[in-house]
Amino acid sequence: MAERMDVAHPADASVLDRLPLRTEDGEIRAEFVEEITRRIQAKDTQFLRAVVAELHEADLGDLIAALEPEDRVSLVEMTGTDFDFSALNEVDDAVREEILEELEPETVAEGVRELESDDAVELLEALDEEDQEEILEKLPPSERVALERRLLYPENSAGRRMQTEFITVPPEWTVGQAIDYMRDTPDLPERFYEIYAVDAANHWQGAVPLDVLLRSRRPVPLAELIDEDRRRVSVLDDQEEVARMFGKYNLVAAPVVDTQNRLVGIITIDDVVDVIEEEADEDLKALGGVTSDEQLSDNVWTIARGRFNWLLVNLATAFLASSVLGLFEGQLEKMVALAVLAPIVASQGGNAATQTMTVAVRALATRELGANNAFRVVLRESLVGLVNGIAFAVITGIAAVAWFKIPGLGVVIGLAIICNLVAGALGGILIPMVLERVRADPAVASGTFVTTITDVVGFFSFLGIATLWFGLK
Repeated sequence: MAERMDVAHPADASVLDRLPLRTEDGEIRAEFVEEITRRIQAKDTQFLRAVVAELHEADLGDLIAALEPEDRVSLVEMTGTDFDFSALNEVDDAVREEILEELEPETVAEGVRELESDDAVELLEALDEEDQEEILEKLPPSERVALERRLLYPENSAGRRMQTEFITVPPEWTVGQAIDYMRDTPDLPERFYEIYAVDAANHWQGAVPLDVLLRSRRPVPLAELIDEDRRRVSVLDDQEEVARMFGKYNLVAAPVVDTQNRLVGIITIDDVVDVIEEEADEDLKALGGVTSDEQLSDNVWTIARGRFNWLLVNLATAFLASSVLGLFEGQLEKMVALAVLAPIVASQGGNAATQTMTVAVRALATRELGANNAFRVVLRESLVGLVNGIAFAVITGIAAVAWFKIPGLGVVIGLAIICNLVAGALGGILIPMVLERVRADPAVASGTFVTTITDVVGFFSFLGIATLWFGLK
């Protein structure tokens, strides 16, 4: 790929010193955004190039997000080769797509050529196939083929996440030859943590960490230093599994091999951090019934449409829970206190279930909960529900008696609280486990099912026990 020329801009430092980018809280200063907006409208290309060239890609991404939509494209066009296209990977998908659709394909293609391979793929994969093809056609054949091959790998796979800039050496070289090669080669990756030994057909032979290489004398053969058992991943491995492996074995980089055991790329810790953030964001949204692709920059209609289906499911389960109240209509008419207290029972069970479910979903995602310890965890959560149930049965029972002056009401609501907290604990742990077993995402559907169970059990146990205790007919 073509190398960007680093141009010194004497005015940059003075501008950024005079007008700091961020507040003490880390937010972009409104004054900074206003100044950039004013310069865009004044078409002050020199000033914009000077400032943008000094900004880190993450800071530039935040600046783009803070600008008005019509100014974003203008900023990219005016700053030309000084604009770092990797900054577009730091903004919401909707913002990125909006900018890329407005830019000329030639401009995007030139920006893509400046990126590392993993950043280039990340930028292109969010676009539809037609837009991808239009941009890829503007690239040199060798670069186009390499990116097209990467885009053929499954979404969220290691093949999509890897970067293809790495260092390979023949295993028969010495330490001195490897060091001289790296000194004399101008287009090495910007950062690397180890070099890889491959044969003539690029088949994996092993890895040599840089610290081991630099501590060894020049005449030492690389074959004596190669770690043949270095942990590596397949291009088809799921990115979440790769991230889990990094965390478990404290890796900073991992080689990626294809189905023929040929070295085709590497994944580094910065890629894994992105994966962890994406997966955490996806799970958090799923627990709230929000689609994973919802962005803060989406318009009202897009957000409302994305949330509608899950709200519809919740409405159906709410009617199911309310139908339990209909079974005890006569009892509710005779004792108003039952109608007042029933939501308390359901709410306590729902809150307890949500606590258990949150722990269960997280444990399943990190593989801490499995068949080997499932019984022990289920038993523990049940006992936790029982202990808290007894404690809140006493507290709620005393409060109910003090409120309505009906002694038996304390016993009724206490027993119902115990039943529902135990049911909530069981539902909170068992439902995610069942969903995981049938290969459904536990984070997506657990909340609705668990809430329905605690509402139904809460209403039915409270009103059923009250009917038996007071003999209501």
